[in-house]
Amino acid sequence: MKIVQSIKKFLSNIPMAGWLLGMLVAVLIEYFWGYDYISYYLGLPKIPVLFGAIIMLKDPTMIPGALAYDLVVYVLPVCIVGKASAFFTNPLAAAMEKLPLWISVLIHLCCFYGILSLWAGINDYRVLVVKLTLISIILTISINVINGYQGEFSCSHPGFMAVGAYVSSVITLFLFANDKIFGAAVLPPSLGPWLFPFALIMGGIAASVASLLVAIPSFRTRGDYLAIISLAFMFIVKSAVENINVIGGARGMGGQPDLAPLYVIFIWTMLCIWVIHNFVTSIMGKALNAVRDDEAASESMTVKTRKTKMTAFMFGAFWAGIAGGLFAHVLTYINPGMFSINRLAEILAMVYFGGLNSIVGSIVGAVSINILGEALRPLELFKWIIIPLILIFVMIFRPYGLISFREINAGKLLAARKNK
Repeated sequence: MKIVQSIKKFLSNIPMAGWLLGMLVAVLIEYFWGYDYISYYLGLPKIPVLFGAIIMLKDPTMIPGALAYDLVVYVLPVCIVGKASAFFTNPLAAAMEKLPLWISVLIHLCCFYGILSLWAGINDYRVLVVKLTLISIILTISINVINGYQGEFSCSHPGFMAVGAYVSSVITLFLFANDKIFGAAVLPPSLGPWLFPFALIMGGIAASVASLLVAIPSFRTRGDYLAIISLAFMFIVKSAVENINVIGGARGMGGQPDLAPLYVIFIWTMLCIWVIHNFVTSIMGKALNAVRDDEAASESMTVKTRKTKMTAFMFGAFWAGIAGGLFAHVLTYINPGMFSINRLAEILAMVYFGGLNSIVGSIVGAVSINILGEALRPLELFKWIIIPLILIFVMIFRPYGLISFREINAGKLLAARKNK
């Protein structure tokens, strides 16, 4: 523990700009020398796509090489460059503190996206993993509004996701694609990227309206009714979609135009984080916390508890619908099986692993479970034994998740660091 404390103290004066510069150097090292030199001399067959985890599980003899690759390509460059550049990244961070916070955040996000796209661009698999991870972040944060900030237990997020996915898919297929069911495209495909936000928002609105079917009967009473009704809603949506042939039925719906490149999903994810952060820190968010802690007391303090809960529930459903629309256009194919109980288990695992009442925790949970799920893919069925075991240990030692009850403080996160 003393070693960890020493390393933490040694790196404590690196600002966010320094970490980003370190990550950029690490990605450039991998981009130019990862395949031809580093992986070759370490005996690896190719560049490890997810930090070597998949190679290590497929062939244990590759463990030393994969660990050495991570150390040489990622850990050392990030730490060394971050520490060495602190003498000018700290003044740079101090100068940006004088700017409006939103400008500083925007600059850091642009830099982060550039590094992320460069890292993911090395192969298509990384791009797909990053896209699905960003969509998972939207899902996890949106369900945290209901299961965390509101204190209820909802199981209907896969249903909302399905509604958003199918509604946005029907709109884009009808407007921009030559489809055997919907006929020739109504508008030129070149307009697709510009009108795609409209399709996503319509999917979100449809999911939000559908959430009333759960919210109206559930919030008339108190207790565990929401969990039961929301679970029933998820199965009803799945069964309904399976039996509507005009949207493909059980065979699914394909041919959606590819309107969700990485930058589009990144923008929607950042927008979701910003909007939900403002929501949970607003007066409505405070009322939601009061309802969660003591509904009778908050009602006596003039908080309209039923209206507050329904607003938060519809708000969470809207973002689940947006995530569903993005998901459909990343895979360009959807079927009812994608929105089943397995999807619910993944979403709940992400939110409870990361932490309730915390946007930071939701991000950590979504990224961790997604990367872990991909890394453990070679183990096939054993993956679904290992991940639940990890969740059980987390629930025992940290019942509210890894990072619970903690909000994003952008000013503190991007500030200059002082030597300790």
